[in-house]
Amino acid sequence: MVAINHLSPPTGQAADNIVGFARALRAAGIPVGPGAVIDAMNALQLVDIGNRTDVFATLETIFVKRHEHALIFAQAFDLFFRAADEWKQMLDSVPLPDQARKKPPPASRRVQEALSPAQMTETAQARPEEIRLSVSDKEILQKKDFAQMTAAEIAEVTRAIANMRLPQAELRTRRYRPDPHGLRLDMRRTLRASLRTGGDIIDIRKLGRIEKPAPIVALLDISGSMSEYTRLFLHFLHAITDARKRVSVFLFGTRLTNVTRSLRARDPDEALARCSSAVEDWAGGTRIATSLHTFNKLWGRRVLGQGAVVLLISDGLEREADTRLAFEMDRLHRSCRRLIWLNPLLRYGGFEPKAQGIKMMLPHVDEFRPVHNLMSIKGLIEALSSMPQPHHRGLIRPAA
Repeated sequence: MVAINHLSPPTGQAADNIVGFARALRAAGIPVGPGAVIDAMNALQLVDIGNRTDVFATLETIFVKRHEHALIFAQAFDLFFRAADEWKQMLDSVPLPDQARKKPPPASRRVQEALSPAQMTETAQARPEEIRLSVSDKEILQKKDFAQMTAAEIAEVTRAIANMRLPQAELRTRRYRPDPHGLRLDMRRTLRASLRTGGDIIDIRKLGRIEKPAPIVALLDISGSMSEYTRLFLHFLHAITDARKRVSVFLFGTRLTNVTRSLRARDPDEALARCSSAVEDWAGGTRIATSLHTFNKLWGRRVLGQGAVVLLISDGLEREADTRLAFEMDRLHRSCRRLIWLNPLLRYGGFEPKAQGIKMMLPHVDEFRPVHNLMSIKGLIEALSSMPQPHHRGLIRPAA
């Protein structure tokens, strides 16, 4: 690596640096193709190669196509084109004086991993089939508990969750729209069309029901015992929010926090960073009854309309279990179309609802599912992808 001030025209070593920088951007999640690399080399011949600001603006214009990629590009540019001594310090994990007191920005770890020499050499020299996990490794990862995973396995699971898509299970509404195959007569449009023929009805217009994906409302427990599961489930909600905009997310510990807007950031690291900054009681205690009361009172009428499906992820270990918990659960159950409780304690084969809070909550849910590994999340996707039905007569509890 060399400092940007010492770059010569984009040939030889300078050209290699631009190619290496583009490879690092791809590893950090920015799509950069060969055409963009050629455009960057041609553009750098028209600017002052010794001016860092001009080089930054030129490369940013060519490589950054989305607003959410600008932050990642800026971090990658700063790390890649450092002077050699500063680069050595970064590899030795010795923070610079002005950086030691600053909180790392979102996606900084991903950028540093992408720019590490070991990662870049591995990516450049290894064959594609050697980088991917084997079939047996993937099968093990599907069933492994999130709480027992290493940092590398969590990163692999996060990438798998980011690629998940939720098929649009359409919910039939009470509204109609013009539909040539509809079953209802559109009298207004039929009579209006007949005016062109002097009152003779030639073309009969019809209406069909409007179908929309059912809204999803997620209530996530962020207490100390749930933090590992909640973070990965937030990645799942971020993945389905891109294609399904009718998703509302609330976090609760000792209080309720609406993080719906924070989770709509395109970059997953930035979205989770916004959620963390918006919450004051992360990994603290649990007051489920108080949080549900706040949700039912302030947000229930706003987000539970049009047949919403509620996902409640919690272990049910309430600090102050009393009759209010059963009342608020019953109110929530009556206000939504389906209430699905996701509990990581179901990963234990001999699980029994002995805790007082769990006993109060269980009668008021439609489905009771585990949420401790990738397989459980895929099972949830299958359940959400089916046509949402009204409340079931009995509790559905799939095998853990």
